[in-house]
Amino acid sequence: MFALVVTQHPARAAGSLLSQGKPATASSAENAGTPASAAVDGSTTTRWSSTFSDPQWLAVDLGSTATVSSVTVDWETAYAKAYQIQTSADGTTWSSVYSTTTGAGGTENLTVNGSGRYVRLYTTQRATQYGVSVWEFQVYGTAGGGNSGCSTTNAALNKPATASSAENGGTPASAAVDGSATTRWSSAASDPQWLQVDLGSSQQICGAQLSWEAAYAKAYQIQVSADGTTWNTVYSTTTGPGATELITLSGTGRYVRMYGTQRATQYGYSLWEFQVFTGSGGTGTTGGTGGTTPPPTGGTALLSYNKPATASTYQDDGNCPACNPAKAFDEDPATRWATSDVNGWVDPGWIAVDLGATAHITKVVLQWDPAYATSYQIQTSADGTSWTPIYSTTTGKGFKETLTVDGTGRYVRMYGTARSNGYGYSLWTFDVYGTGGSPTQPPATPPNPGNPEHLVWSDDFNGAAGSEPDSSKWSQDPGRGQNGELETYTNGDNTFMDGNGDLVIEARKEADGSYTSGRINTASHFTFTYGHVEARIKVSGTQGLWPAFWLLGANFTTGTPWPACGEIDIMEHVGKVPDSVYSTLHAPAYNGGNGYGSPYTVAGSDFASDFHTYAVDWDSTHMTFSVDGHNFFTADRSTVEQTRGPWVYDHPFYIILNNAVGGDWPGAPDATSVFPQRMLVDYVHVLQ
Repeated sequence: MFALVVTQHPARAAGSLLSQGKPATASSAENAGTPASAAVDGSTTTRWSSTFSDPQWLAVDLGSTATVSSVTVDWETAYAKAYQIQTSADGTTWSSVYSTTTGAGGTENLTVNGSGRYVRLYTTQRATQYGVSVWEFQVYGTAGGGNSGCSTTNAALNKPATASSAENGGTPASAAVDGSATTRWSSAASDPQWLQVDLGSSQQICGAQLSWEAAYAKAYQIQVSADGTTWNTVYSTTTGPGATELITLSGTGRYVRMYGTQRATQYGYSLWEFQVFTGSGGTGTTGGTGGTTPPPTGGTALLSYNKPATASTYQDDGNCPACNPAKAFDEDPATRWATSDVNGWVDPGWIAVDLGATAHITKVVLQWDPAYATSYQIQTSADGTSWTPIYSTTTGKGFKETLTVDGTGRYVRMYGTARSNGYGYSLWTFDVYGTGGSPTQPPATPPNPGNPEHLVWSDDFNGAAGSEPDSSKWSQDPGRGQNGELETYTNGDNTFMDGNGDLVIEARKEADGSYTSGRINTASHFTFTYGHVEARIKVSGTQGLWPAFWLLGANFTTGTPWPACGEIDIMEHVGKVPDSVYSTLHAPAYNGGNGYGSPYTVAGSDFASDFHTYAVDWDSTHMTFSVDGHNFFTADRSTVEQTRGPWVYDHPFYIILNNAVGGDWPGAPDATSVFPQRMLVDYVHVLQ
């Protein structure tokens, strides 16, 4: 098992999947059913295979120059013993970025360092008497040679959208670009159908994410247009899997559309969200700085951090303890100011900050709780008594509002005159930028991961059969679970090595009818901020089981309550839904059943039947979740802040593995449940 871990399943370097659906060519094809395109179609049931001779090659055109950081070759039985990975600017002159004469077959994840528009697998020695055959050839890296990258900001958010049809008045085109996972566009039940969005100006399009409802497209195209009339196809598939599809592509246009030509069901097409990503910004993975506070621009600085604050009232009870005005200026996105629930749910309501000296104010950023102002002013004052409005609105939208202003004063105030609902006013953050004042330097923001990333922590679980997890890396976490779980987590009895390179977390039904299981974490041994985190896991799978691989904010161990500490669920599986796994974020403004996330579904499958690799790529701007190298959900910081609430993930987290029994989500075991149930973990790797 150890050799298998090292050779076939090392942690993949972080990067976007660049090759899927791109044009592919090959030196030969065994027959018409095994073309080059089958190795880049995202399906592990189709393959390219060559004729029975050496050498052979398979090449993919990425569409533009890219920095290539890793390549995954998923071989069929007919693999290559000797081969190279090569890159080229023109498809003619090739440079080798990886070479081996001891290829092992299976799935090989290769860390490389090169650039080019074209990437080629060039084989020189077959391992069998047949040709060479590849289920999937995946190229990862950064589009555009790493100079501009692909932004994770959703360029389609709240932009004008139109469609070929709508099923009814409750499913308009606009519902697919509103940032809400609870509203959707759905079409009439016929082919073809389309949904398009106007970005407002011509832009470089580098990606799209489609969050399908159950009525998804089996065959569709992503198209771009300069005028909304003449369309160019930049991505095409006839094997769409539904669920959430994160697509890397390359094109330029003002308009982007999904053009569906074959429905997967008898219904129409239905999208919860259609997101578009452009090349006008980086993904934050080049080793720069990240964090909560935007960097100063044009000579401006954050002036309001930890400055004295006052308010009309504030709340201090079990629902919002110590929600005083200082909380809006502490740069902690999980704390907030709220007006008093006793005498503050009235108009007007206000909060003010003393900058310490006269300042020129140029920008104000408000991150609202759902108790926001629809009508308010930003005001300045020299003395804290006489106020001058420098911004006014009667159409406040809540969530995150970034306001360009121009005013002078020592004091700055948000003065609310109309509340959005029956509660008061509440702000997670109130940031004032400009020049002058008497600013206090805010805390340093953590650095983003390096590029390329390097392994910083791992456990391959190679202990002797029956031994407990390495106590220098893991601590047992005994006791009862949360969320209505039924098990008692033991102090090591249910977590042990199997002697074959796997950790076993075993859920049992004891003789007295009670349940026991295991839960371990790295809280006392290893915490980290940002990186590529992955684990290869075979989940348990029967009614009532709830295995999970997740991260919890390390400040939870020092008294910060959940969900203020933040939670990153990389993988959750519930036995009653065997063909799906789930990735979800939890924070004070979105948690529990209202968490922000997405399922990954392979219809008709059972994730408990085999090992799968679950991962997240996390930095100051986004998190991208993947299963077996397939990116399926991106949580973009800007989208989260504009549609859900604060981003609370710029601090250390620790790793948790557990195999829960029962709970609010999976429900209790029943007569069909089988015990014991084993969750097997091959490895956990962290790269930064």
